[in-house]
Amino acid sequence: MKEKVFAYLAKNGYEVEDVGGRELNPDDDFPQFAQAAALRLIGDDSADPRAILICGGGQGMCMAANRFKGIRASVIWDAAEARLTRNDNNSNVLCLPARVLENDESAWKGIVETWLNTPYADAPRYNRRNAQLDELA
Repeated sequence: MKEKVFAYLAKNGYEVEDVGGRELNPDDDFPQFAQAAALRLIGDDSADPRAILICGGGQGMCMAANRFKGIRASVIWDAAEARLTRNDNNSNVLCLPARVLENDESAWKGIVETWLNTPYADAPRYNRRNAQLDELA
């Protein structure tokens, strides 16, 4: 699934960088890849840096990424949730559950496009809540 998402993003003009494994290795552990993506985002000075993480259920990647201050990772399985997590939570890491989405190309494409194209609402209550999340990290 990673190769499909990567190719789709590159084809549609998104700047992409793969910080994951180059080939499938059953002994790989997801925390190292979540950390690599989180550190890349934290060090990025661009206006709205984001990352997409993919693992079997998405939850492990999400838990690992959310350990870092400034990271707001969300496991998303439909476009409606993708819109809400961007609008309300300013999610900057999308975690895709491959076991749920790998055979449904239209679903993951809809999620990715919605997440990438939904702006953050920048409402005071959302800013306050996101600041509180950063204090917990």
